[in-house]
Amino acid sequence: MARSWVTPLLFLLPAFAVYAAFALYPLGRAAQFSLFEWRGFGASTFVGLQNYVDLAGDAAFRAAIGNALVLIVFYAVIPLVVGLVLAAILRRGQVRGMGFFRTVIFLPQVIALVVVAVAWRQIYSPVGPLNQALEAIGLGGLTRGWLGDPGTALASVGFIGTWVEMGLVMLLMLSGMSRIPAELFEAARLDGAGPVKEFFAITLPAVRGEITVALVLTIIAVAVLVGLFVVFTNVYTDVLWFSQLGFTEVFWTEVVAKAALFLIAGLGMALAVWLAIRTAWRHRPADASAAARDSLSQAQRQLEPIRRLVFLGVPLVLGVFAGSTAMNGWNTVLLFLNQVPYGQADPEFGLDLMFFMATLPFLTLVVGYLISVVLVSGITGLLVHYLYGAVRVEEGGGVRITPAARAHIGITLAVFLLLQGVNFWLNRYRTTQSQTGNWAGALYTDVNAVIPTSAILAVTAVIVAGLFVWTVVSGRWRLSLIGTAVLVITALVVGTAYPFIVQEYQVKPSERTLESQYIERNIAMTREAYGLDDVEVTNYEGATDTEAGALAGEEANTANVRLMDPNLISQTFGQLQQFRPYYAFPTTLHVDRYEVDGQTRDTILAARDVNVDDSQSWVNRHTIYTHGYGMVVADASEVAAGGRPQWLLSEIPTRGPLASDQDYEPRIYFGHNSPSYSVVGAPEGAPAVERDRPQTADSQEDTAYTFSGDGGPSVGNLFNRLAYAVKFGSPELVLSSDVNEASQILYDRDPAERVRKVAPYLTVDTAPYPAIVDGRVQWIVDAYTTSDQFPYSTAQQLGEVTVDSLSQGQNPALQGRVNYIRNSVKATVDAYDGSVSLYAWDDQDPLLQAWQNVYPSSLRPYSEMSAGLLDHVRYPEDMFKVQRELLGRYHVTDADDFYENNDAWSVPSDPTREEDVKQPPYYMTLQMPGQDEPAFSLTSSYIPQITDGAQQRNVLYGFLSAAGDAGTGEDGVKAEGYGQLRLLELPRSTTVPGPGQAQANFDSNADVSRELNLLRQGASEVLNGNMITLPVAGGILYVQPVYVRSSGGTTYPTLRKVLVSFGDKVGFADTLQEALDQVFDGDSGAVTPEENQAEAPAPGEEPSAPGTVEEELSAALEEAQDALTQGQERLAEGDWAGYGEQQKRLNEALKRATAADDALGGDAPAQDQAPAEASPAPINAPAATQFACFGSWFSVRAGCPASGVETMA
Repeated sequence: MARSWVTPLLFLLPAFAVYAAFALYPLGRAAQFSLFEWRGFGASTFVGLQNYVDLAGDAAFRAAIGNALVLIVFYAVIPLVVGLVLAAILRRGQVRGMGFFRTVIFLPQVIALVVVAVAWRQIYSPVGPLNQALEAIGLGGLTRGWLGDPGTALASVGFIGTWVEMGLVMLLMLSGMSRIPAELFEAARLDGAGPVKEFFAITLPAVRGEITVALVLTIIAVAVLVGLFVVFTNVYTDVLWFSQLGFTEVFWTEVVAKAALFLIAGLGMALAVWLAIRTAWRHRPADASAAARDSLSQAQRQLEPIRRLVFLGVPLVLGVFAGSTAMNGWNTVLLFLNQVPYGQADPEFGLDLMFFMATLPFLTLVVGYLISVVLVSGITGLLVHYLYGAVRVEEGGGVRITPAARAHIGITLAVFLLLQGVNFWLNRYRTTQSQTGNWAGALYTDVNAVIPTSAILAVTAVIVAGLFVWTVVSGRWRLSLIGTAVLVITALVVGTAYPFIVQEYQVKPSERTLESQYIERNIAMTREAYGLDDVEVTNYEGATDTEAGALAGEEANTANVRLMDPNLISQTFGQLQQFRPYYAFPTTLHVDRYEVDGQTRDTILAARDVNVDDSQSWVNRHTIYTHGYGMVVADASEVAAGGRPQWLLSEIPTRGPLASDQDYEPRIYFGHNSPSYSVVGAPEGAPAVERDRPQTADSQEDTAYTFSGDGGPSVGNLFNRLAYAVKFGSPELVLSSDVNEASQILYDRDPAERVRKVAPYLTVDTAPYPAIVDGRVQWIVDAYTTSDQFPYSTAQQLGEVTVDSLSQGQNPALQGRVNYIRNSVKATVDAYDGSVSLYAWDDQDPLLQAWQNVYPSSLRPYSEMSAGLLDHVRYPEDMFKVQRELLGRYHVTDADDFYENNDAWSVPSDPTREEDVKQPPYYMTLQMPGQDEPAFSLTSSYIPQITDGAQQRNVLYGFLSAAGDAGTGEDGVKAEGYGQLRLLELPRSTTVPGPGQAQANFDSNADVSRELNLLRQGASEVLNGNMITLPVAGGILYVQPVYVRSSGGTTYPTLRKVLVSFGDKVGFADTLQEALDQVFDGDSGAVTPEENQAEAPAPGEEPSAPGTVEEELSAALEEAQDALTQGQERLAEGDWAGYGEQQKRLNEALKRATAADDALGGDAPAQDQAPAEASPAPINAPAATQFACFGSWFSVRAGCPASGVETMA
């Protein structure tokens, strides 16, 4: 009986082991990570059950499940049924054309599946034999692209699968039928049984076992093959991707490291478990069967037929699990093997700091692995000893152990205790990395209690291990058991109770005195770890009194005040520079600086990226709309007429003072908004199919383009297409005629993601920005080497400290805990071909030097950076956020003051947001007090620490800036002042308002409130821009631009006013110059940027995008509304000249509206009319109603919006 199920089991177990290792285990781990919070290498992947709820409600997911069930029917059930029937027919051997029939059925078994797939693709193609046959017999109406039509694709693929699988099923069935005696068939025929009855009465019962095996094998084979093919395609496509980029060293280094760890750890675990099992079985007592209880005897008998398989299978399975777990430590191992000295010793043990960052994590990994090996192998050996009677529990309650089992168990426990001793010893060093106390690192209790007791426990563990060796020799357990009890008691008393007593009764009563030197260590090491040890601190007066001419010497700061808010004018960029609905700009624009007419100017810029709706067809999403076009750059300080940006680079084709299309490659194939993948390229002479750009800004015609670079792996052959079709789940890659022999596939196109893939050892900044460098658009990406193992350094959660009002929640790519960070790498990603360059920016960083030993060819020295690239390098934003958070406490360097925590600061909340979220840092060019020249800097401010439940003082305590100018005008030469942190400390008795108080002063000012109410008339929305903080005239100057956005879908923010405050004085005017003069007694003496927001824009400068007549009408009406609003403001101020100018502007707008209305034949577009392709957004209000209201100057009409016109009437 045993053999009847043992044989199939022996056959199925290896397949199941493979399936468990490569399919069930990864699925189980994925389920674990999705349901529970898991912190791996810096990433928290907590999802929870809601993800599954959302997935179940997704229509695409349900459709995919349905398709999978249909294919299971095709691949398993139909081949089984049809194959069984056909096998029975072949068994009878009475069918004509049997030879041809056999050939057709069994052909897939002797031909490669790739050939079969190619053949069927040709048969099913729109011009293939199947369609030709249908047309030949007069059924041309049925012709179609069988694999591309959603109605027939599933059945077509299923038919191929049925044909492929059917031959295997028939072979299996024929094998079973061959055992049926021929006499049975003869007897059935004599009894008058026909073929059908013969089939059900004889054939079907005889092959029942083969049917079961066929079904099980089919399901397992399909699952394993699909799983293995998916794994293979992922690996193969990764090889192609890394090879195309020139970073194969990165890929293969990681693969080889993981494979080596898998083999070493897996073989180590498997060998240890196999040796334990084999040793226990070989040294089983000779009378095991007689001595064993009935239950154990029965278990032995059941196990015996498959004992060899179990004794081999269990170690292999455990080895696979151990190897899979060990693979995750590949970077720890590589860092240990390639480490370089830090050059500085820790204050407690005198060891080089790299010991704690590289050696200690490696030793912890190794010891943890060895402990698990000893435990698992020991437990499996003990189970075998117990099963075969070497360890027996007597009826009286005693335990009998044979000498062989005693030796095995004793040696195992001795090794386990030796490893625990090593673990105790390493725990001494881990105290310096502790984050559990009030301050990071080894504190008084750790140094005077935990470290000594850990050493005692380590020695005790070694002694007890020796006692177990003595037990092996002597056969006596007494001493070893006593030693184990002593070790446990020592661990509880000495390792736990004693440190608690020291902390509670010695440290707490005198904490300030006893912890002083350890707080000093924490301060010094934290500042070292985060690059805060060289902060230039200046005591700043913090004046609040104003006088005329106070800003006369502050040109470097006042001439570059950032009036264009990159967080508000994205919509302005979109309305004025988008031109097509398939373009888009990011929500938050970028800030950089460019040289214009010999002067370096701060700029607001963005790449005009491609924007493809997911509802578009596959062809549109992946072959037509493949790239964006051009950079749009505006001056950050100057304001054009009507409060619009002053363009330095704009339009299509791009032009402006900064550059033109002839000066750089404008196409953006790699950007933040690029499609998941695009198929580009075509043979020479083939027509271009990619949508490129409008011929001109006001043209309705678009040009076409063909990608000519080397930007992605080739998909010119069928195998690569098939691999990528599996990777992206897109059969169109195989079926589409738009994919040709010259096609490339571009994917992983986000600049940060590309850098993250080619440099897996780096943490990548979340704010890459584009720059025109040496005739190309290059994305500049900052990257960091980080560690959470630096001794005595306070750890920070990256996801928490980098959140501000612009980040919109924690970035999943920036997670994990760190207590050491360096901006060690500057990376560039070419926006056209996606090529990546990594530059070793901080070449003195020991972590980067270690990774350079791992990847010697992937990093380039920063001396290879061009002068043009260095000119656009800036201080990294995420690192600055981490540093400013820590500097709020660690600007204090005296241990006693630090202990008292009475001078801690906080980053202020963003005063322009209703929710309590930190103010973001701002890029701007400024000259700090004591600084020789102005520099492009990243700035932030501080207020007293925000304490829950306490009254908050929103006064300014500090102002921090980081110099970001790295260029010197020479290739490969970095400016000495780059990265210098400067901190202005204001007196603690200061009355200088913080950002929140300055905003409150603005809001409570009666004149400001009245003016803002005027701006809000006509359903306009007033938007407060970024609150810029500037240290000038011995005090702090706040500047806030005020934008107005009219209601309606095609409107956008325009700068209307500027708010200024110094001390408690507030200025509010059309321009920065006027507002400053109001604050500084009528004449500030400041040099300010050119501002033309009070002027009307020149005719033809209005609108956004290419204009249709409807858009022109809508824009003219908006202009008329704006003229009315500003006319009222001038009237309220008594400015009759300004009022007259606005009346002229109103008349011009109405003339344009009249002309547009005439062009439409008097019929305005309906409100729900779809916009033309060129329109970037739908028109919100009916143009006819608006025009009718403006057309009746002095009458109140039904449906007209309330405005100042009726009031004046």
